[in-house]
Amino acid sequence: MSDKPLLHLVFGGVVADPTGTDFVDTDNLDIVGIFPNYKSALNAWRGASHRHVDDAQTKYVIVHMHRMLEPDEAHDHDHKH
Repeated sequence: MSDKPLLHLVFGGVVADPTGTDFVDTDNLDIVGIFPNYKSALNAWRGASHRHVDDAQTKYVIVHMHRMLEPDEAHDHDHKH
């Protein structure tokens, strides 16, 4: 396994429908950060999601940036919680 970071972006905002990812106000997205691995991104996502647990219209997501940056590479990392 490589020591190369597998970058993940965590962000959130108000969505039109809580079951989807149609963000209604992209000018005001909450960019939590870019993280070097899935585990740290998941921890950040949990923290941000927990802060907005009472607001069903606010949703946070994890974007696998490494997949966009190197789409032809196989990335072996664990997504189990």
